[in-house]
Amino acid sequence: MPARTHRAATGPGTKTLLRVAVPAAGLALVAGAATALTADHDAPAAPAALAASDSPRALLFDDFHYTAHDDPGLSAHGWTVRSGGGGPGVPGAVWDPSNVTFPDADGEPVMRLESSTDGSATEQTEVYHARKYHEGTYAARVRFTDSPVTGPDGDHVVQTFFTITPLDHPMDPDYGEADFEYLPNGGWGGDALSMYLTTWETYRPDPWEAVNTHDVVVRSFEGWHDLVMTISGGEVAYFIDGREVARHGEPYYPETPMSVNVNQWFIADGLTGAGEYRAYHQDVDWVLHVKDEVLTPEQVAAEVGALREAGTGFTDTVPAV
Repeated sequence: MPARTHRAATGPGTKTLLRVAVPAAGLALVAGAATALTADHDAPAAPAALAASDSPRALLFDDFHYTAHDDPGLSAHGWTVRSGGGGPGVPGAVWDPSNVTFPDADGEPVMRLESSTDGSATEQTEVYHARKYHEGTYAARVRFTDSPVTGPDGDHVVQTFFTITPLDHPMDPDYGEADFEYLPNGGWGGDALSMYLTTWETYRPDPWEAVNTHDVVVRSFEGWHDLVMTISGGEVAYFIDGREVARHGEPYYPETPMSVNVNQWFIADGLTGAGEYRAYHQDVDWVLHVKDEVLTPEQVAAEVGALREAGTGFTDTVPAV
């Protein structure tokens, strides 16, 4: 199980960031010497594709046509709905599978993660796929939310799409992780409405030491967004709605297979202190991985469109490792 205990203690960063608020109409990337992007700025070119292979094309696609967290098809298709305790998040929180549901949104089924707290009893949600993914393209269409669906706002909630390798031991050189993490109410000492793009080499949980790099986009991401990440040629590139927002290289490049994950959790010491129940939603429309191919965001959209047009609700031809 890809428990992420490092998030229980601290945020992603070893890099000093300058955080600048920007209007929702544009994207601003602020970290180190990163370049800001505006609505009329052309997206940087995608990295070169991996070498062609004579092997059959390998991909994972899921449109999440399920009925409940215990639908036999969900586990048969390789997904695990997390249960029990453990990090990241509020100490004592539980990962409750029953809070993963599959409602319709605009006529299409989506996977919904509901995480909730009343200041004492806290429930978090996570769903992940098998650890067998490395180089290629990862993508998901995700709906982030800026406020709870019920109850008072203000908790430091984290809404995510990420890949990860289990940490075998402190400072494990084979560890890897690449994250989209949205913090609508802030946290980790940063601003509200912050999207963190973080690539990890390794870490030590106690005493805390992190080897990673990250960038932050400060704006609201309320609503649906297309997330694309490519891992190829020593670089991890992150795209949101067709725009490149971060690119990270060595020594943070992942070397080993990872699992594909989505989760929603609360930062330790980040609850408001209110005793009233509140619940937050994060929805996922679809997830795609294409092994050993670098796709542009436009190619991802075409790929998903073709799969849906063909009536493919699920396929997984990525070999186990």
